[in-house]
Amino acid sequence: MTESEIDYRNKLILAPMVRISMLPMRLLALDYGADIVYCEEIIDYKILQCTRVQNDILETVDYVWNDGTIVFRTCPKEQGKVIFQIGTSDADRALRAAKMVENDVAAFDVNMGCPKEFSIKGGMGAALMTQPDKVSQILRTLVNGLSKPVTCKIRILPKVEDTVELVKLIEAAGVKAIAVHGRLREERPNHANHNDVIETVAKSVSIPIIANGGSSEMNSYDDIKKFRDDTGASSVMIARAAQWNPSIFSQNGMEPIDNVIRKYLKYAVQYDAPLPNTKYCIQQMLHEELELPSGRLLLSAPSVRDICAIWEMASYHDSVVSSHQMKRLQLGTNLSQLKSHLDPDGSTVYEMDCKYDRRLCKNSLSPKFVLHQWAVRHNYTAPKYDTVCHPSERMFRSILRFQGINQKNLQSKHQLRFASITCK
Repeated sequence: MTESEIDYRNKLILAPMVRISMLPMRLLALDYGADIVYCEEIIDYKILQCTRVQNDILETVDYVWNDGTIVFRTCPKEQGKVIFQIGTSDADRALRAAKMVENDVAAFDVNMGCPKEFSIKGGMGAALMTQPDKVSQILRTLVNGLSKPVTCKIRILPKVEDTVELVKLIEAAGVKAIAVHGRLREERPNHANHNDVIETVAKSVSIPIIANGGSSEMNSYDDIKKFRDDTGASSVMIARAAQWNPSIFSQNGMEPIDNVIRKYLKYAVQYDAPLPNTKYCIQQMLHEELELPSGRLLLSAPSVRDICAIWEMASYHDSVVSSHQMKRLQLGTNLSQLKSHLDPDGSTVYEMDCKYDRRLCKNSLSPKFVLHQWAVRHNYTAPKYDTVCHPSERMFRSILRFQGINQKNLQSKHQLRFASITCK
């Protein structure tokens, strides 16, 4: 297979973190100086149930689960820099899952270090570290079956020599780098990271070792270099320190957290990040300041717009959402393919069928009412309806005029109010 170019030496890397390493945070980390960004771990079963969707509104590629959830979203800005981390316990299934996203990511990483109960019970993550044959099978299958580089992420074993033996086996499988979290499977962040073990591992193989687990030692950009020197690693992967303040990647020094949050929110709004993830990411950034007024407001915020308002970005939110709505309207109606004519005032009127079925209206709200409320909320001039009667047909027809788009309802109605209601 022809392999895409990616170098794992001398890199600063955003770690894969559940609910954190989604598109907005990945882009923010890149802005601040990260060289490579990992997505959160995605289980092979889940990606296999997804459909690839080209999102023309956001200009992204989305992998959409069967319930409509966005499982993975990427955009051109992170092309060549985003690593897809996969959770798996089966080589063939892992390959099928990886093939689905192969053309949209720079490389693949297999999670072989997660100590969470979900992963362990599923035979994934750290459960693989005591199954060397399966580790080799999974990695060799991916290396031989993909055109993109493959790496894996592990933790250390109780005995240093066993860890060294494991990384040599992994190297022999053909991977391009190994990320090593310097803690045992049962250890947590309050335990010291075993930097000396990472150093021993780094000396035992020829491929790059990526040191991970040093967030408690990192309070500045300079601390990243010290951690790399202490571990003898080629590169450094940062998790908690980056989720607290992703500007730690910046050589210019760390920014005030409110500035970082505003930059994060711009990406969250631009790429339509879900409320739970947006709120969770900002909670981590405010981890020591959640009791401040902004933190309390964040916890009770019912929408992304309300979160934006806390940081005086409500108008930005409304502007971006309005832009998305107009683009959705233009793409959805495909104006260039609709029948049209010139109105007496010189404007173009597009004609389309709009059928009104009360059963399809959420909470019995008509399309006309929803559009009017949306226009008021976003400070647009209210939509106008020109309704005319056709005596010969004993019917009414309406033209909706809103934001420069004129839409004519061809589904004539016997009652005037239904003629305008269906112009949505």
